[in-house]
Amino acid sequence: MKEEIISVLIVDDEPLARKRMQRLLNGVDKIKIEGIVGTGREAIRKINSFRFDIVFLDIQLKDMTGFQVLKSLNQIPPLVIFVTAFDSYAIKAFEVCAFDYLLKPYTEKRFYKSLQNAIANLEKGKKKELGKTITELLDTMGLNSKALYKSRIPIPDKKKTLFVSTKEIRYIKASNYYIEIYSEESKYVLRDSMHSILEGLDPVVFTRIHRSSIVNLTYIVELVYSSFGELDVKMPDGVLLRVSKGYRKGFLKKVGIKE
Repeated sequence: MKEEIISVLIVDDEPLARKRMQRLLNGVDKIKIEGIVGTGREAIRKINSFRFDIVFLDIQLKDMTGFQVLKSLNQIPPLVIFVTAFDSYAIKAFEVCAFDYLLKPYTEKRFYKSLQNAIANLEKGKKKELGKTITELLDTMGLNSKALYKSRIPIPDKKKTLFVSTKEIRYIKASNYYIEIYSEESKYVLRDSMHSILEGLDPVVFTRIHRSSIVNLTYIVELVYSSFGELDVKMPDGVLLRVSKGYRKGFLKKVGIKE
């Protein structure tokens, strides 16, 4: 009897990460890589047009998050193995919902363990069951069927928890192991990563302009160009936030400026 082929899609915006995963998968019998893409939009098109068995899905894609990819599908998602850099918020949700994930940088041993677990679940006929569980995961992440993005962010404060509306957030800055969230009247400190906080924010409204800065586009007062060609964003409180070279092109495109 002919051995059944398992189709795989790789979704990662880092070329080296895609090549490494491709190399690891090429050494596995009955695995066939049917697609390799680097953006969320490409992933959505691929998954909606082809029935993959397993998808290795990076969470922090440049155009959207892996969770937003799953919310945009028009069919029950395939069996998903999430790939992420350290992200305590997402990892906690994975563990609550019993989802497998690869934490970058992962070892070959860890990679093959995840793959074998996925294959075992496929052989037990659990693909549809695991696909439906994604709804539970998205609910845990605060990304339920009613909204792709968070409307409020919980902020632990001693013996209570505050909730900050994302509409009120003007900008966010990294501060060591914490982030600082600035609204019109207050500053909130949260132990989280910039990657993690950005995952739940609407990319039409929020964008990263520097590895240590995220801005709400609706609150930008003006762009300030220096004589050295550097670019700053001026916010309502007068704060100037530098736009780094790596984020400049994407940022200017979002605000409708061509250079």
